[in-house]
Amino acid sequence: MSSASNTAPHSVVADPTTLARKVADIRAAGPTKLQAGTPSVLKYRLTFGFLGLPFAQVIADFDGTLTRYWYDGARGQSSHGLLRQGNEEYDAKREALYQHYHPIEICPDIPLSEKAKLMEEWWEKTHGLLIEGGLTYEAITKSVSDAAIAFREGVVELFEYLEEREIPVLVFSAGLADIIEEVFRQKLHKTFKNIKVVSNRMVFNEEGRLIAFKGKTIHVLNKNEHALDMAAPVHGNPGDPNGFMDDYSLVKKRTNVLLLGDHIGDLGMSDGLNYDNRIAVGFLLVTF
Repeated sequence: MSSASNTAPHSVVADPTTLARKVADIRAAGPTKLQAGTPSVLKYRLTFGFLGLPFAQVIADFDGTLTRYWYDGARGQSSHGLLRQGNEEYDAKREALYQHYHPIEICPDIPLSEKAKLMEEWWEKTHGLLIEGGLTYEAITKSVSDAAIAFREGVVELFEYLEEREIPVLVFSAGLADIIEEVFRQKLHKTFKNIKVVSNRMVFNEEGRLIAFKGKTIHVLNKNEHALDMAAPVHGNPGDPNGFMDDYSLVKKRTNVLLLGDHIGDLGMSDGLNYDNRIAVGFLLVTF
């Protein structure tokens, strides 16, 4: 029997002296572009205080990253997919757009520059249908209530851990900010002052009917820190509107980044940051 088999189940290094030396080596290494290639490397780096480093922040995708890919034995819904306008004609039109553009999104043979233009075209058409079809905020609330969507196990604990340490969380999504925030309200039943949602944000009139979108369109291939300049401030958000998360310049100065995503486009979410260290975690969404 090897000595490793006698260590505690959650122990990374058995010998305390070796552990201390490895931690010292990491701290002495200086700024590096960290990439966690294996689960053991990721656990090692997080265990030894990556999120305890100065100027840390978390940048996370929403659909399929913070939320479950599978829900009650079936494919969970996305923030776009769960929406029901209360108008079957326009729901069908949006579904037709999905059937046309989604194969383009996942096709590996289309150059990214060409694909990005097509993704923007898809998003703009979808947003146009939401406005034309008379979407209301009441429909959003009901859609979320009826949706097959849930957060991954451990997400609440992660948010609590980060909030206690005043580590900001940027939730970047090509979905719809108003729906994402409603999911936070209905599914978490608590608020977090350190969370900011950067996504496509709607404008409603006094009757609660959608009339426009704020800022430029955020789609799956242009999600990056530059979107902070494109997106509108969070309104009625799950965070504190007067909290430290309102200072975009402060966020951009946080140079130790934990990046969470499930799409190749999510790797660009930290492009606008001059980070010193980054751990990028990809969630493999198995479809079989």
